[in-house]
Amino acid sequence: MDLDDQEAFRDRADAGRTLAARLQKYAGRDDVLVLALPRGGVPVAFEVAEALGAPLDLFLVRKLGTPGHRELAMGAIASGGVRVLNDEVVQWYGITPSAIEAVAREEQRELERREQIYREGRPPAPLEGRVVILVDDGLATGSTMRAAVQAVRQHRPSKVVVAVPVGARETCDDLSAIADGVVCARMPVPFSAVGQWYLDFEQTTDEQVRELLRAHARTLAARQ
Repeated sequence: MDLDDQEAFRDRADAGRTLAARLQKYAGRDDVLVLALPRGGVPVAFEVAEALGAPLDLFLVRKLGTPGHRELAMGAIASGGVRVLNDEVVQWYGITPSAIEAVAREEQRELERREQIYREGRPPAPLEGRVVILVDDGLATGSTMRAAVQAVRQHRPSKVVVAVPVGARETCDDLSAIADGVVCARMPVPFSAVGQWYLDFEQTTDEQVRELLRAHARTLAARQ
């Protein structure tokens, strides 16, 4: 274990800079795309994209909660109309196709609302053939990131890399089974919650997401 594994990050920007240092082998490549999981992953991914000189985009994932047990994920939907279901949960709870559709419709409305707010008319970046680096502010159970990896795969990228500043060691290890690479900058033991490893873990706002995307677009434009 690294000595700094037990140190908290100042904030998400600090965490992003630390994470970027672990991803330098992807710097300066024209096939790399950094995808942030909103909202908390955006300030982290912004620093990564700035450091690597890579484009930054969003990949929205919404959990599909089991009817009557909404905290239990029966699947997820993601940007681009992708749906991933946990067949074991669906079968165990006897969830009907109509019940799945009802929950999916509700979450799709929220996903589309966020896409519209955040993108401000910009189309999603193409993923096919690219090295996609999926970034969030941390990994606890990893359910959202797992859904994101499975969803991104359906867009045929050349490689999917999961990258987070901090995560539970077991979760980081588990994700290595479905991602082509996993970078967890810090894996403190014991690990309870992501927010425990940030001195400032204020919720990222919709406006902050929009401003970071605008700022990075200006950076890329200035480099061209």
